[in-house]
This record gives sequence, C-alpha cells and structure tokens, in this order.
Amino acid sequence: MFSLPKNATIIEVGPRDGLQNEGKLVKAEDKLQFIAALQQAGIQEMELTSFVSPKWVPQMADAKEIVAQTKQVGRQFVLTPNERGITAALEAGAQSFAVFVGVSNSFNKKNINKTTEESMEALKPLIFNLKEQGVFVRACISTAFYCPFEGAVSPEATIALCRQFVDWGVDELSVADTIGMANPKESYELFTELLEAFPEVLMTAHFHDTRRMALANITAALQAGVTRFDASAGGLGGCPFAPGATGNVATEDVVNMLHRMDVQTGIDLDLLCQAIEKIEPHVTNPVATGMYTLYKNQA
Repeated sequence: MFSLPKNATIIEVGPRDGLQNEGKLVKAEDKLQFIAALQQAGIQEMELTSFVSPKWVPQMADAKEIVAQTKQVGRQFVLTPNERGITAALEAGAQSFAVFVGVSNSFNKKNINKTTEESMEALKPLIFNLKEQGVFVRACISTAFYCPFEGAVSPEATIALCRQFVDWGVDELSVADTIGMANPKESYELFTELLEAFPEVLMTAHFHDTRRMALANITAALQAGVTRFDASAGGLGGCPFAPGATGNVATEDVVNMLHRMDVQTGIDLDLLCQAIEKIEPHVTNPVATGMYTLYKNQA
C-alpha cells in the first residue's frame, strides 16, 4: 500500500487546547485526575495548561496549580504567549514551553491583537533566552493551511514562518490546520516540503476534524514522513478566536487507526477511554463520537 513507520508519538492536548474553549469552569482537581488518567494510559507528551490572562481565558487561571501538582512523566508543555506568561511558567517550575503564532495576520490580530510580524519580533528575544537556559521550545504554527478570515494560506508563507523559528533554535514545529479545512493532498504536500526543509527539528501535525478529514490528513502526513501528532482525548477543543474551528481530532480515534495499521503508540486504548470518562461529566462541549462511543456502548 505505502510505507508506514513502526511507531508514532501522540502529543495529548486535551488538558489545554481541549478545555480552553469550555464554557463551564472545570475544577483543578478534575483536570488533575484527567491528566493522571491520561498518563496512566501511556501518554508521554502532553500540553498541560497555558499561562495566559485569566481575563481572556478564565479556564486556565489555575495554571500554576496544574504544573505544581502534575507528576513529571515524559515531556509536558505549557503554552506561553508572552514574557509575562514565560516568567510565570518558569516560576511555577515548567520545563517545556510552547509559543504560538498564526501565519495569517488577520487571525493573529484576532487572537493576540498583533500582526504576525509583531508577534515574531516580540517572541525572538524570549526564545533566545529560553534556549540559553536549555529549555525545550515548541513553536505552534496556527492557520498553516487556511484562515477563517483570509481563506487559503500559501505553503510558502507557512514555510517562511517556520524557517524563522528554526533559525532561532526551536526544538519542535507543531503545524496546525486550525479550522480543519485541509485535505490529504495539501497535508502530504506541505509536510513533505517541511520535512525536506527542516530535517533537524521535530515535526508535528495538528489537525481539527471540522470536515471529518483529520484521520485522512494524518494518514497523508504519515506518508510524508511525520510521526508526531497532536490530538485531544474525546475530540475536545477548538480555538475561541477562530470561527468554525471545531474540536481537535480525537486521540482515541487516532490511536485506534494507527494500531490497526501496525503503527504503535504505547497508549492503551481502554485506559485512554477511561480517562475520557473522568472528564466527560465536567464539560458541556460534547466529546467526539467514534471509538469512545463504541467503548461506552461495550462497557
């Protein structure tokens, strides 16, 4: 059929990206139970929380508590949009950081009230400082395929933005189909170019399932050579600043597909579904259908 890797890594983004747009405030203790259950299922890399203004994202107001009380397993990211967030995260003991910028100016303005260029100018010294301290830095590239305000984003623009981050020494690029409009051909072509251009950094694909194309896009990215994928348990999430952005691709569906293709993730699917059961009563956004629904019906 085609060449596939033997192993792939899932970066679980449910505790942060999955919950940030949840209207009901989830208690820290419930988040921590969710995180612990995800770790028990075999998740080795996870986006825990974000150090942002509680005024804009009240769901993340407990970021310090989440970092302090989460067991250190593998690599755990915190999202930090600016110097204030980075300082607070360092004080809380965070060890791996994620920064984010949208390729699209319009999206970036809606998100953080800065153009893409202005965001990059602000991030450059912060990234240099983090790398001088030996901190792992992940750069999240939003609207890498399409923008809800500007439409199609050129591959050249996405690659140019990624190149700036790579030149500054980031360890990982997480390239996102923020509103879930990409198709498998676009996924394969962009990630082929990115892997050829930046073989020295970790390359991660981040897909939303708005048009039920996420699994197909992941398969295309696998063919291009990507072995790292962001996913959210239960399919929770969506960007509050991107109209039309539904939930992330469901971790359990990605794991099920990969395992059935003999691509191992080290994640126990039953335990993963049990982790979703722990968070489901505390959210108003419905969890995704798919493997979790089958699990519930068979339990």
